[in-house]
Amino acid sequence: MTDTAVATSPFARDVLAGLAHRPRAIPAKYFYDEAGSRLFDEITRLDAYYPTRTERQILTDHGDEIVDAIGKNAALVEYGSGSSEKTRVLLDALHARRTLAAYVPIDISRAFLFETAAGLRDAYPGLPVLPVAADYTRPYALPALPPETSRIVVFFPGSTIGNFTHDETRRFLAHVATVVGDDGALLVGVDQWKDADVLRRAYDDPDGVTAAFNLNVLRRINRELGGDADLDAWAHEVRLDDDAQRVEMHVRSLRDQTLTVCGRSFAFREGETVHTEDSHKFGPDGLAGLAEDAGWARQRRWTDPRAWFAVELYAAAPGPR
Repeated sequence: MTDTAVATSPFARDVLAGLAHRPRAIPAKYFYDEAGSRLFDEITRLDAYYPTRTERQILTDHGDEIVDAIGKNAALVEYGSGSSEKTRVLLDALHARRTLAAYVPIDISRAFLFETAAGLRDAYPGLPVLPVAADYTRPYALPALPPETSRIVVFFPGSTIGNFTHDETRRFLAHVATVVGDDGALLVGVDQWKDADVLRRAYDDPDGVTAAFNLNVLRRINRELGGDADLDAWAHEVRLDDDAQRVEMHVRSLRDQTLTVCGRSFAFREGETVHTEDSHKFGPDGLAGLAEDAGWARQRRWTDPRAWFAVELYAAAPGPR
């Protein structure tokens, strides 16, 4: 990219706007360059990080019911597919019964996405795997689907839905309803509010992998936007908001310093932070109410024995949207 193209890219615009704003914040989607995607894949394998293994267990325990609910000849469109590791549990069940018309993984990290898609084609011979490198929060085009496709089902695992504010969630779900159409569905992972110690360990693991993932956004700014962040002068910070039932991640300045991005300078005081992620948690019916506002009706809900996580299926309610 030219310097002008870099400075006007969506990444640059959002970073510059976020650093100029008070409180300072950068959208969580910018974690996911190739390095960030690999770090997150490592996070999902940590003992401290319960969401992935708990969701995978739900998909394993209730796989037949979920496959029946998805229906025959559906196109499964996964938002933020990453390595598609936990999706393989669902793909195994769908492929074994030959009920899936196509799998469409969508991810912002192009190189990681296409590497993963190649592996999936080998693992599921005969299944059309149609990757789309895109930011699913912005307009994108679905690829041509096989003619036998009966419906579109968006799969949004991992409780990534919790990264949105509640207003953003309503808008996002309303958009997904337009993507899937009247016969479509949404299968979504929903993390539940729980003991603070469990949550803190999950987002501030003792191995420091989540810290590296969080600080990687500064590495990306340095590499792609001409930033000059000294990584030794920043730290990973986690906050729990009981009232909002939200886990927050920040990068905290360890000293008074100036951060330069795309030629613009931003002064930081010691202790000042950049808010990098929200992860909202929900009660048993917390997401259902937001989804109803956006034109969805919950059909099924599956959870684990501890009720730490849920997988919920929504049908697009008929009528204008």
